[in-house]
Amino acid sequence: MEYGDDLNLVTLIASVRDYYRMNQIFKTYKPDVVFHAAAHKHVPLMEDSPMEAIKNNVIGTFNVATLAQYHNVRKFVMISTDKAVNPTNAMGASKRCCEMIVQFLAQQNEGCTEFVATRFGNVLGSNGSVIPIFKKQIEQGKPVTVTHPDIIRYFMTIPEAVSLVMEAAAMAKGGEIFVLDMGKPVKIVTLAENLIRMYGKEPYIDIPIRFTGLRPGEKIKEELLMMEEGLQKTTNKLIYIGKQIEIDEDNFASDLRELRDAAKKNNEKIALEALHKMVPTFTTPEAFNSKILQHDA
Repeated sequence: MEYGDDLNLVTLIASVRDYYRMNQIFKTYKPDVVFHAAAHKHVPLMEDSPMEAIKNNVIGTFNVATLAQYHNVRKFVMISTDKAVNPTNAMGASKRCCEMIVQFLAQQNEGCTEFVATRFGNVLGSNGSVIPIFKKQIEQGKPVTVTHPDIIRYFMTIPEAVSLVMEAAAMAKGGEIFVLDMGKPVKIVTLAENLIRMYGKEPYIDIPIRFTGLRPGEKIKEELLMMEEGLQKTTNKLIYIGKQIEIDEDNFASDLRELRDAAKKNNEKIALEALHKMVPTFTTPEAFNSKILQHDA
C-alpha cells in the first residue's frame, strides 16, 4: 500500500510439501536468500494430527532446504521456536527436527548455501496470539480464559522479531542456531490482569479470569536453549548462538527416511516412535510440567 508499483513483490501460493512446485519456484525466481517460516504451529491441533506436523514442518523443511542447496541460494534461514527445546508436543518435536535438518545440511558443507536457524518465543499480534483473544473476551464482557495460573511465556513484537532475524541472518556463517533474547518471561495471568485494567476494569471483580486447564501438549514454561547448547555472545546483545550438538549424519539420514515413510503412510504409531528416536529430548507434558512445578515449589 505504501510503495505501490515501486515495490517488486511477487506473491505466490504453494505448499512446501510439493517438492516439484517448490523446484519450479526456485528455478523461476532464483532467490539469494530464503526465510523459511512455513509451518503448522498450533500445539493442540498438531497433537490431534501429528502426521500433519511431520509432513508440513519436517518434510516441508527438507524439501525447501535441499532445493535451496541445489539452486545455490546464498543463505537459508529457518524460523524455529522455543517449543523445539525439550519438546512436550509433536509440533515442538517436529520443529526440533527442522533445526537438525538445517544443521545436517550445514555439516555436509556441499554447495554454497549457508544454513542457519533462529529460535524465539511468541510474537505479539501474530496469528493466534493471546492478546487479541483476551481483548475480544474483555470487549464482549466474557471471562478471560487462561489455561493455568503458573503458565509463563516469552514475548516480543513483530518489528523486534523481524529485525533480529534479519540481523542474525546477516551475521550467519552457516550451521548456527541463533537464540534471540526475549527478555523476562511474562506470567499469562498477569498479562490478562493488566489488559483488563487497561480497559478501565478490575480483574476478578468486573471481569472474571477463568482457568481452563493445560491444553494437550502444553508446557507450563518455555525454554530458549537446551542444556547441552550453552550460549555464545554476538555483536548484538540480543542475539546469541547456541553451541551445537553434533549430528550423526548416517543415522540422521536413515531416521529421517523412516519418519518420512511412516508419515506418508499416515502410520501415527511408527512416525511418533521415529520422532522420539530423532529427538531424544522429546518428553511428555505431564513429566515436564510436574518437574517444573516441584522445582518452583
